[in-house]
Amino acid sequence: MPSAFAAVCLRVEEQRLGPVPKDVIETVTSPNGCHVAFVARVDGGMCVVVDGQAGPLYDDIGGYSPYFDPVARRVLFSADGKRMAYAARKDGREFVVADGRPGPEYDAIMRRSLVLSADGRRLAYAAKKDRKEFVVVDGHAGPEYIGIGFTAYDCPIAFSPDGKRLAYQAGNGSSAFMVVDGVVGPEYYGVRRPVFSADGKHLAYVAWKGAQWFVVLDGQAGPQFDVPDVAVPVFSPDGRRLSYRVSNGGKWFVMVDGQAGPKYDTALSHPIFSTCGQHVAYRAGRGGKAFVVLDGQEGPEYDGIGIGAGNLVSSPDGRRLAYMARKGGKWFVVLDGEAGPQYDGIAKFMGTLVFSPDGARLAYAAQKGNKWFVVHEGREGTEYDAIASLEFSADGNRIAYTARKATKYRVVIDGQEGPEYDRVLGRPVFRNGGTLQYAAVKAGTLFRVLHVLVD
Repeated sequence: MPSAFAAVCLRVEEQRLGPVPKDVIETVTSPNGCHVAFVARVDGGMCVVVDGQAGPLYDDIGGYSPYFDPVARRVLFSADGKRMAYAARKDGREFVVADGRPGPEYDAIMRRSLVLSADGRRLAYAAKKDRKEFVVVDGHAGPEYIGIGFTAYDCPIAFSPDGKRLAYQAGNGSSAFMVVDGVVGPEYYGVRRPVFSADGKHLAYVAWKGAQWFVVLDGQAGPQFDVPDVAVPVFSPDGRRLSYRVSNGGKWFVMVDGQAGPKYDTALSHPIFSTCGQHVAYRAGRGGKAFVVLDGQEGPEYDGIGIGAGNLVSSPDGRRLAYMARKGGKWFVVLDGEAGPQYDGIAKFMGTLVFSPDGARLAYAAQKGNKWFVVHEGREGTEYDAIASLEFSADGNRIAYTARKATKYRVVIDGQEGPEYDRVLGRPVFRNGGTLQYAAVKAGTLFRVLHVLVD
């Protein structure tokens, strides 16, 4: 079928960055698609190679100490790609390397604790010295505690979106608490990761005392439940509303603004708010059927609803809702309550359902047989062996994604295929002026690739 986008003239520019290291143990791409970091083994040690330039050699980067987390990423980029940090080890000491400069040495670094503020200006992490743990903020060590952080899956530290506020989990052995802007909060048996509202005015986290679990909002404990399945809370974009999922007494329900919603027999998805904050939606189930609940009202029943982040999405303007559903062996996308065409599969990677910034267009990857293609504006694109990383331009008039044919990858923009590569790293990103940028590997060499609009 024809493309939903007007044909444009593009010039492809390749910038050679350097060879890909031979023994790479991890690859990390910056969120803006501008930089690529390889963590590589070299001469019995490890180094980080950024855009083809090798950094200092260390005994280990993010993997040797038991304090390191093998699941989390070894390198952290700021959102704009201008800053980079990682934990390293040399001669038995651990430290954080930020922007190429090693920081103070400690007995251990909790690597999952590394966090940069949204603007990239501030860096914080948890460290250990002489059996005491503390948070280091902008190079300065804070008060000592017996413990910082309590689970293997939570980052114990959070900056507010404007970077002005800081909260982290801490404990003194007999109790745990949240330290907010340097002030120790109420004591509990345990606390989970802190979450700030978008405006930075509110803070929420899960806590427990005895057998009771609850959410603490701005220092005040909410309704208590007798099971440990209270999910991390979610603020509405305007910061005025709070929601979280609960399992209690064999039933699942969602709390919204302190009020419990309908109870269901099966596990629920995490709730999502619309951009305007007026609507909240989540996946639910009953009697072997699944459906989406929007503002307390149950939608149509299906045999299944997509599970995982990105499978239930609200448009940026807050007016539209989309999710993937299944009847029998066929999958389809439900948009504004209307089921779309049926396919053998709908891609379930993060970002598979993508609205344009104005909410007018929706794109997703679908499957027929063993072939995949992008569907947008009801039109099916070219078939490939695999599809990933759908991305709209800021004006919503263009779309790009990564596709694979056999063993070769290319980026497709507005239906036009770019050059073939052995790998495309990260996701393609539209920059100012409409230029599309991504990183790719060909014949062992790393390239920065630009698709430039030609007038």
